[in-house]
This record gives sequence, C-alpha cells and structure tokens, in this order.
Amino acid sequence: MKLGKRSWRGLVVLSMALTLLVLPVLGCAPEEKETVVFGDLSWDSAQVGNRIAAFIVQHGYGYEVDYVPGDTITILQALRSGEVQVNMEIWVENQIEPYNEALDAGDVIDLGNNYGDNYQGWLVPTYMIEGDSERGIDATAPGLKSVFDLPDYWELFKDPEDKSKGRFTNSIPGWMCTGINTQKLATYGLDEYYTDFVVGSDAALSGSMAGAYAKGDSWLGYYWAPTWVLGKFDMTLLEEPAYDEDLFTEEKGYACAYPSNNVNVAVNAAFADANPDVMEFLSNFTTTTALQNEVLAYMQETEASTDEAAMFFLAEYEDLWTKWVPSDVADAVKAAL
Repeated sequence: MKLGKRSWRGLVVLSMALTLLVLPVLGCAPEEKETVVFGDLSWDSAQVGNRIAAFIVQHGYGYEVDYVPGDTITILQALRSGEVQVNMEIWVENQIEPYNEALDAGDVIDLGNNYGDNYQGWLVPTYMIEGDSERGIDATAPGLKSVFDLPDYWELFKDPEDKSKGRFTNSIPGWMCTGINTQKLATYGLDEYYTDFVVGSDAALSGSMAGAYAKGDSWLGYYWAPTWVLGKFDMTLLEEPAYDEDLFTEEKGYACAYPSNNVNVAVNAAFADANPDVMEFLSNFTTTTALQNEVLAYMQETEASTDEAAMFFLAEYEDLWTKWVPSDVADAVKAAL
C-alpha cells in the first residue's frame, strides 16, 4: 500500500510518541531514592528526634525511612560502615575517642548541635538535703553536697541485696557512661561503700528514681537532662571536681565532673555526599534542653508513644521546624500531618 504525506507524518508523530513512552523504561526515569536509616538509640529523646526528622525526610523529601536499634558504640560503628545513615543524638564527649576516630577517618560527618545546654551526673532528691514541708519530709542528709560526702551517708541508700553497702543506681549496659560511672566509683573510693547496680533498661533507671521520689525515699544514681524525670522531679546534682579534659580519661579514672555534652547530629559521609538535600535539612535541625523536656513531659503525662510525641512536636512547634526546610518541603510535611 502506498502512503501519502499525511500518513507518513502520522507515523512519525506516532513513532515519537512511542519513543517518549519507552524512554523511561530504558533508564530515563528519575532515580529511586534510597532508604534513610536512623540509629535508634534506647532513650526517648533520641527516638523522638529520629521520628521528627524521619517524618520530614519521608513526607517532605520523598525518601523511605527505617530505624536500627542499638547502643552508643554499635550505632557509631554502624554509622561508619553505612548500615546507619543518621544519628540524631551523638553525645560527643561521652564517646570522644571513638567518635574522633570516625571523623578523622572520613567515615562520619558532624553536622553540629542538636542541643548543647544539657547536663549529666550523680543526683539525689533535693528533699534529702533540704526537706519538703509540704510533703512532711525531713532532711535526712543536710550535709550532702559532694560525691566526697557519700561515705558518711551510705546507710541512707542501703542496698536491699547487700545491706553492708549503699546502692548506686547506674545506667544500662552498652552505654559508655555506665562504664565511666563504674570507674568513678573506684576513683572516688566509693566502691568500698556502695554497690554498682546496673539497671536493665532506661525505663528501669527512670522508674527507680520516680518510684523513690513518689514515696519520699532515698535515691542515688546517674541521670541526665533533657529527660522527663528531671523536668518533673526536684533533684540535686552532687558536686565533683570541675571538669578537666586531662582528668576525664580512662587512665585517670574519670576523676572529675562530666562535661556539658555537645549533643550533635552526625551522618554517614557517603550518604551525605549523595543526598545534599537531606544534609541541608539535618544541618538546620536545632533544639534546646528545655524544649526537649517539654516534649518528653508530654510523652510521659499522656502515655504517648515516640511517634505520637513526634507528631505533637510537629503540630506545636511549626514555627521552629518550618525554618529548617524550604517552603515547598514544609507545605508537603504539613499536608501529611
């Protein structure tokens, strides 16, 4: 059959249309984005921060997200290897040596403070020192100000499993601060007077403080801010020698106060190079201890999950988080809430 000019023109148009349809199949389609994996550390502020950032990354930037649970060092190792791409809470000074190694090797990039106005150390209920007239509690340790006063008061903290010593309530296995606390007990000569009671979970640690406080009992142990318990309970941080970089080493037995930590956002270097849009957002992610305490207090008071606490943050603090991202990303996130 002989074709006229119009028929040839029609075939050309049809051919071009088919070509445009086929090109995406042959590799011209937009590249599929990788899944962003967050290191899910075992305490609430880290998990809530993960879910705030993940919701923005997923609904604002179009990435899939996932979480890998682990402790301080295993998450850092996973961040170096690329099994984890994002850690929203690197407590820098608590892991300074391995963290510096990761930075120096070029495996990890530090994006700066999430928040830095925090503290940690050994605490007792303030009513033990000052009393609490409203609750009818007399001061049982009015002279307790420093860790060096603790030998005089060990009987107030008597360990129910070893009544020859007081109990120091330490943090959980896998946290670097747990080992530091154990060494501090020996450095200060307190292992003669106190057992080193390592709890099984963050919930057990906070629960032991909350349970003692509700009864007006004695309690001695490690904790940190931001946390809901230190937002809710009046606790006194015991004095130690002022932080000294030369003393705060394993060789010197961590013979001084904890530093105020830089709690930073860190990312896997290869992921950072490949995903500059997410890096810009995470570099802008900045909060405060007071803000963290508010969110954690909401979580405790309402029995909210970490996901629900993240949604509370995104709803209540829109003026803050929308400054972290471009307007089109903010609009997409708000539409997904």
